[in-house]
Formats: sequence, structure tokens, C-alpha cells
Amino acid sequence: MTVPTWPADLPRPNRQGWQAQMQDPRLARQTEAGPPGYRRRWSSTAREVSLVVDLTRSQKASFEAFFDSVQQGAGTFWMPDPTTDGWPMLTADGTPLLTAEGAPMLLSAQWLCLFGASMPVETILGSRARISFSVSVLP
Repeated sequence: MTVPTWPADLPRPNRQGWQAQMQDPRLARQTEAGPPGYRRRWSSTAREVSLVVDLTRSQKASFEAFFDSVQQGAGTFWMPDPTTDGWPMLTADGTPLLTAEGAPMLLSAQWLCLFGASMPVETILGSRARISFSVSVLP
């Protein structure tokens, strides 16, 4: 079985609405006095990322078909890392690195994801739809 890939026709998530948080791997131990004690519950953690995308009607249909293809959010999928994928590679002083043809060299990164605990939320903005959802980026 192949893992589905995020549709290429969907736009990058908005900067507004972006939130990321690491899953807490700690298990608290009760102490009678003094600061709390912790130990690791597990060794690898997922990262929870909240995303927002503004979509046209056709992109909304593409999102809904994709969501259905990953078992209504229960299956894993590959998604381009919005913080890295497609951004130019830079030198230490911030100058883009170029290919021999003069085109910028672009970074590439993928996330293996699951949709988050809550279902995507849709808001209508004129003729567009804003979809808010979260993903768990797997280690």
C-alpha cells in the first residue's frame, strides 16, 4: 500500500494560524516535597502543527477528496514541509545559491503526517474557503 501525498494543487499554509508544539514525552513523578520529578515516557515524539489554508472552490474539492483518501484523516500521508520545502538555499550572508543556469537552488523536505485529533474546520470567506486543521508530524 502506498502512502498518499499532499495534493500539489493546494497552496502553502498561511503564516497566520501557524502553531507548532512538541508532544510531551515526560511522565511526572509525585514527590512529597520539593520540585516535581520527571522521567521519559517514550523516546520519540511527534510534533503537533496547526495549519490554515485559503482555498478556491476547486482546491476545496481537492482537499476534501484527499481527506477522504486518507480514510477521513485516519491514515498517514506525505506533506511538503511548509517551513523548508521550496525555499531557496542561502549562503551565510543570506545570498541565494544558484545553479549553473542562474536559477535558485531550492530546499526539499517532506513530513510523514497524520491529521490531528480534531476534524478540519471550514470558514467561508466570500467565494473562498478557509480550512483550519492540525497534523501530527511523525518522528
